[in-house]
Amino acid sequence: MPIRSAALAAAAAGLLFAQPAFAQDCPGNPDALGVSRTVEIDTSGGPGFGLGQYKLYDFLQPGEIVLTFDDGPWPTTTAAVLKALKDNCTKATFFVIGKHAVWHPNILKQVAADGHTIGTHTFSHANLAKGKMKGEAGRAEIEKGVSAAKFALGAAPAPFFRFPFLQDPEDAIGYLGSRNLAIFSMDVDSFDFKHRSPKKVIDSVMSKITKKGKGIILMHDFQKATAKAMPDLLKQLKDKGFKVVHLTPKSSAVSIATYDEAIKKEFAGAMGDAKPLSSVVKTITGK
Repeated sequence: MPIRSAALAAAAAGLLFAQPAFAQDCPGNPDALGVSRTVEIDTSGGPGFGLGQYKLYDFLQPGEIVLTFDDGPWPTTTAAVLKALKDNCTKATFFVIGKHAVWHPNILKQVAADGHTIGTHTFSHANLAKGKMKGEAGRAEIEKGVSAAKFALGAAPAPFFRFPFLQDPEDAIGYLGSRNLAIFSMDVDSFDFKHRSPKKVIDSVMSKITKKGKGIILMHDFQKATAKAMPDLLKQLKDKGFKVVHLTPKSSAVSIATYDEAIKKEFAGAMGDAKPLSSVVKTITGK
């Protein structure tokens, strides 16, 4: 079996969390950022992480960072982020949107095959603090996000969750706790969705993380500027002496069967990673 196929098969079988890759062992890049340590998180009761919102568990030492990416998987941009991470033999946590996972399962499987941790970010990036998302609607967004990631991967994701817009209503926090899903906020928000140039993304991250000295960094593999910024950003983080901590879960997320079935029905026959419509169907006569 080819190496790539074997890696994808391992991911589908649930082997989602690779061993740390130390910088000195990185092929072709002795100055790689690497991974300084890997931590295992017990998500029982839904603990919260990221001092921007949750201050109980401050597990990072001075100079340590956690790389996180929201809103993927997405064509081109996620692949560029993955390449930069691989070139630096480092690991990140990806909080994926359920719909995007089902639309692009092969990209998500590559995230897993590269040894990154996959958490969830609701099914459709809904703001759970809005009135219409209170109660059952919000719970469905959370659960469909988990089931969609499981459907796309062929294996359960990590029980890691990040609120869209970082909006965390108390009822949703309580529900996540009952489902043993850990909540991740951030220490440094790149605001990369506001920046149109890689340099601005890099300046945003580096100025904030240098000031704080450590932290969970929030970025988006959905953003073009971020994808282009990653090689230089990782180099600058290395040059400044920052060390990456890789987050892994003690156990996988446990989905709910009714939502698993709902996702299967909703996306029955979905091919995933389809070609652009214009490259499949072209008008050759008429308007």
